[in-house]
Amino acid sequence: MTIHIYQARLLHYLTEDNLAKREKSTNSSDTSTNDTHANDATLPVVDKNVILRPVIAGINVYPEYIAEGALVVDDVSGHVLDYGSKNVIMARYASSSAQQSKAPVEIHDYQDKLIMPGFIDTHVHYPQIDMIAAFGEQLLDWLNNYTFVTEANFSDPQVAHDTSKFFLNQLLANGTTSALVFSTSHPESVEAFFEESTRLNTRMITGNVLMDQNAPEHLCVPTEKGIRDSQNIIDKWHEHGRQHVAITPRFAITSTPKQLQMAGELYRSYESVYLQTHLAENLAEIAFVRELYPKHTGYLDVYHDLGLLGRRTTLAHGIYLEASEYEVLRDTGTQIAHCPTSNLFLGSGLFNLSKTLRYTGVSIATDVGAGTSLSMLTTLSEAYKVQQLQNNPLSAHQGLYQITLGNAQSLLLDDKIGNFMPDKEADFVIIDMGATELLARRMMQTKLHDEQLFVLMMLGDDRVIEETVIAGMSRYKKGVV
Repeated sequence: MTIHIYQARLLHYLTEDNLAKREKSTNSSDTSTNDTHANDATLPVVDKNVILRPVIAGINVYPEYIAEGALVVDDVSGHVLDYGSKNVIMARYASSSAQQSKAPVEIHDYQDKLIMPGFIDTHVHYPQIDMIAAFGEQLLDWLNNYTFVTEANFSDPQVAHDTSKFFLNQLLANGTTSALVFSTSHPESVEAFFEESTRLNTRMITGNVLMDQNAPEHLCVPTEKGIRDSQNIIDKWHEHGRQHVAITPRFAITSTPKQLQMAGELYRSYESVYLQTHLAENLAEIAFVRELYPKHTGYLDVYHDLGLLGRRTTLAHGIYLEASEYEVLRDTGTQIAHCPTSNLFLGSGLFNLSKTLRYTGVSIATDVGAGTSLSMLTTLSEAYKVQQLQNNPLSAHQGLYQITLGNAQSLLLDDKIGNFMPDKEADFVIIDMGATELLARRMMQTKLHDEQLFVLMMLGDDRVIEETVIAGMSRYKKGVV
């Protein structure tokens, strides 16, 4: 075992429970600085450089920024051991007296960089990386003319493997360490994705796409076979290492009522399996759903009636919802994934973030290939613009919280990832705040931490990602092949 100490500015977000542990640690540090406390892996180091601000946007989380910080990682478990002030951490782990009783220490000096928890993407289609930026269509025509054509290729295991490898490497280059992912209806596409994710040790969620109507015949899978495929994938891959399975009907248009009902039954038979699909993205889509399901009161009622809703369900988009549908989301705990670049690119509409948050959890996602970037920072920039058009601008802290701890909470993974609390998995990203000439020049014009973060949110993209670390192992380093 080697202890790795990353020296840099640190930024992450704390829940009230995390904050209580922080305060307990503060009290302990006031009365004890001995090595016994240094070995306590349940409490973070506390120092005078910490800035704790009030809750953001009515959400009970607190930004924590340490200007001269250090993050301590165990390379065997891949977990966070400690974090805090550089001076305190170095005295605790790297001094001559500390070294007599501890494992070897390796120091990584990134003092001019910012370290944040790895970004989390809650809705993205990995096969669609090959048809990103397809011109001119809205949702339904875009699916027929581009998406289905591309996804047909994934019956070939080699295509699936090559694309999985490329896609996951692109995620890492953009600082994304976990994602809720759509594959295709081919089990080969899921198998390839999980194999590559396992090799990288990334925490990923995916499943075979269920479609048995209103799609090309070569992409549709008979109702029962699609469900059997999902069952087999769950048996093999769910909670295998860091992999999770999501039951994945594409949306109500491409599934018969029987398939949706069977998907709901499979979902409810497990406590930890996820479910993902789409909801109310486009007005023509909603009208088509009403034609197919005339006995239901609305789009969401189809999913509710057939048993697809629940706390582990993520519905992408949710732009056009009725008042009663918000209440159903609240009552079932169903989560919404907001996909701003996709909604703008396809001309779908403007998502009402503040209203939806009053009823249920909202995550933020890229939705490639309708989304035009795998960068969560670029996605936040577009989310800001969408909310600005509705007189409700997104703050930097709310956005950066959302793509780290917030998205982890939406996926019920916040006990494992999302911030730097000790014993969490060491997935993090090292950010160069001056990676481009424009960024560097703009950063020189402000000394305010909050304003610098807003500039990063608006101007940052893959170029600011210096390094991405997965479970304590460097998996991407800028400029290194």
